[in-house]
Amino acid sequence: MGEPADTNAAIWKSAEAVEAWTAEAGRQERGRQAHRHFLARLLPFADQDEFTFLDLGAGTGAASRVILDLYPRSTAILADYSAEMMRVGEREMQRFAGRYRYVEFDMSAVGEWPAAIPPELEAVVSSMCVHHLPDDRKRSLFAEIFDHLAPEGWYFNYDPVRAEDPLVEATWQRVNDREDPETAARRRNWTPLDHARWDNHVRYIIPLGPQLEFLRSAGFEGIDVYWKQLENLIYGGRRPACI
Repeated sequence: MGEPADTNAAIWKSAEAVEAWTAEAGRQERGRQAHRHFLARLLPFADQDEFTFLDLGAGTGAASRVILDLYPRSTAILADYSAEMMRVGEREMQRFAGRYRYVEFDMSAVGEWPAAIPPELEAVVSSMCVHHLPDDRKRSLFAEIFDHLAPEGWYFNYDPVRAEDPLVEATWQRVNDREDPETAARRRNWTPLDHARWDNHVRYIIPLGPQLEFLRSAGFEGIDVYWKQLENLIYGGRRPACI
């Protein structure tokens, strides 16, 4: 038997699945706000600077809302391929009317970016989405991001990684279960379908090292892990001033 089909696309385009995800994400976001705020602070702008940033795989706009709050003169382009996610996002983004727009964009597809995304961006962020992509697409996406950044423009990604050491992986899981016993209890009662859905969700999560190498091969400088807590981290780099 071959590898099970990747059903992520169908999941994110399902109204029922997105509504269920949104309800769960609301609980998870309470623990992610400080991480998203730190990502926003990594952007190389003063509080009152005017700039436009791209939020790739923006979903309902969780990362964009934090950045727009912190930089009141900034403008966001939210790129996503799920009409259901964008529908929910429009509801969540109402207070930023006039400072953002959604663009339909399938990150998993190699090729030309939509014309609605400027050819030179001052910053690009992604949040909890790159881990859904196969390795080859991670690599090519980072190259495309590099090509769309203005000189000295930054890219930051907030995402989980897989541990290379099973002992480290087990330690991460143990601590996460203590921090979130509700989720741990639900996992102990998963059905076979629940397990299959989870395996599909995490199928493309890989260790950190190759992802940093993808950034290097794209041409980024200043590459670093700027924040880390267990499996979740923020890494990124800058397009050089001159190439």
